[in-house]
Amino acid sequence: MAEIVRMPKLSDTMTEGTVAAWHKKVGDKVKTGDLLAEIETDKATMEFESFQDGVLLYIGIEKGGSAPVDSILAILGKEGEDFKALIESADATKTETKEEPVEKEQETKKTETVNAKTETVSVVETAVASSNGDGRIKASPLAKALAKNKGVNLSMVKGSGDGGRIIKKDIENFKGGGGAITATESFTEVAVSQMRKTIARRLSESKNGAPHFYLTMSINMDQAMSSRKAYIDLTGEKISFNDMVIKAVAMALRIHPNVNSSWLGDKIRYNKHIHIGVAVAVPDGLVVPVVKFADHKSFSEISSEVKTFAQKAKDKKIQPADMEGNTFSISNLGMFGIDEFTAIINPPDACILAVGGISQVPVVKDGAIVPGNIMKVTLSCDHRVVDGATGSEFLRTLKLMLENPVLMFA
Repeated sequence: MAEIVRMPKLSDTMTEGTVAAWHKKVGDKVKTGDLLAEIETDKATMEFESFQDGVLLYIGIEKGGSAPVDSILAILGKEGEDFKALIESADATKTETKEEPVEKEQETKKTETVNAKTETVSVVETAVASSNGDGRIKASPLAKALAKNKGVNLSMVKGSGDGGRIIKKDIENFKGGGGAITATESFTEVAVSQMRKTIARRLSESKNGAPHFYLTMSINMDQAMSSRKAYIDLTGEKISFNDMVIKAVAMALRIHPNVNSSWLGDKIRYNKHIHIGVAVAVPDGLVVPVVKFADHKSFSEISSEVKTFAQKAKDKKIQPADMEGNTFSISNLGMFGIDEFTAIINPPDACILAVGGISQVPVVKDGAIVPGNIMKVTLSCDHRVVDGATGSEFLRTLKLMLENPVLMFA
């Protein structure tokens, strides 16, 4: 008997999904566990496997199409089986849900296949603007029409008519002098992905809802650099500065639990466990996989976990469970040459740490100016939960850990 396969709810925040790819076509036989399609959720693109055997009789959402959770994704059944009555029955019993006006508008757009489009228009950029005294260019209607057809900018043409008026022969004799440059304007529009929609919504809610304030501190990374080299030489295990930052943050949170907290409206949750969200860039935006119980893990364990998450994110294999439960987040753009930046808090966290690159700059040491390797970090805090003094004490402890890495090996 034919059965409906519905758009699955692949994450706790998913309300709609987009079909990124179909791995079966109508008429193909499908077995339980076969890869049926790839579904783009608000967090990642995930593989969707069939939970039943049968023949793919009907595809309800074509590649690139979006639909709410529980919509008809496909129908599986016996070859040649009539499934139209099943669709009609599903449509008849479909319960209408009340949505926000903006989402209603989006729903009407979901029924259309949105393709990238490129539009071009020819323009002329002018190097010198000419007018007839009052700032208005005077030209005959025929001259204007001829100039438009030839792509001539009237402001570049000297008029020979009465009062400097541009006439037909001026356009015909115009040689394009004065340094006029012909160029083309173009743009490309693409449909907003489910991930990008969710990033926009959640971060807008965070930025507009949580009163952010920022604390920046410079950290001398000389000892961290030498300790990292010694660790790699001794163990043969490669760890990154980001791994060291994660470990230092986890240990600092253990000392300052008030930073490891969440605003819940009518109460504040102080988390005793330490789960660090690590921002990872992907083509559609970013995902934040979570290193759980980071304070109990070694450098090598943290490094291995972060590398695994990064590869899974690159391969679009990351799962919702990998990105849940964060109590604090870190965003590191140092590898892109960014010295310093501020990050938007990742809900439900009360804080996020923005990490810049390590730069060699002059520093004062024992009264002398010497080269130093400095890294700037900025802590974004939700002022409803974390006060300035609390955030500052946390950063001071983080600085102590990174400038004295031996404390993290204890």
